[in-house]
Amino acid sequence: MDSEKIADQLLEIYGLLFEKFGDQHWWPAKTQFEVIVGAVLTQFISWSNVVKAIDNLKKSNLLDAGKLYECDIEIIKELIKPAGFFNRKAVILKSVVAFVVEEFEGNLDKMFKTPLGVLREMLLKVRGIGPETADSILLYAGYKKIFVVDAYTVRIFSRLGFIKNDEKYHDVQAFFMKHLPEEVDLYNQFHALIVKLGSDCCSGKKPKCASCVLKSRCNETGSHNEC
Repeated sequence: MDSEKIADQLLEIYGLLFEKFGDQHWWPAKTQFEVIVGAVLTQFISWSNVVKAIDNLKKSNLLDAGKLYECDIEIIKELIKPAGFFNRKAVILKSVVAFVVEEFEGNLDKMFKTPLGVLREMLLKVRGIGPETADSILLYAGYKKIFVVDAYTVRIFSRLGFIKNDEKYHDVQAFFMKHLPEEVDLYNQFHALIVKLGSDCCSGKKPKCASCVLKSRCNETGSHNEC
């Protein structure tokens, strides 16, 4: 399939998802720093639980890089318990905050003025930060032109036949960035819509194909008992 046809199909899928689900208003945060905290806390957990943890930080007046940097990690663990895996996430959050404070004096404007490739490599060296979390920070907090890939992306687009189910993160990301217009808003909304479709319909073992807006395009529609 030629590149132009793939691009047209991806944009058509985007249109169908947007028509079905509407604007997802991602990332649901009031500040760039809140996005960064949310990107760390949302690892392995639903967003509703992340909101509870962030609310705890807000109520304690700790949703600030400088204050979290100085805060005892045991206090952070207690506050972020609703987000699950709180021991691990507290360590990661501390590492990210230390990165922001020590590398950029806590100044996010300064941080996000760093060239995309350079900043991404720096983030990936922070303890506990993988490609998906780094790219979420870059796209949603820094408004950088980078497409975020997650498990839903791989599952949905392998079922649709665009990719295999065994590509590495970078390869899937490169596929989308090659065929989509280089636009922050499009990357933002498309990823959010993919997550919405995945959480609503396209689960791993029991997808709800009957209610999926992309069912006529899916290679696996009808192959599951629930379809």
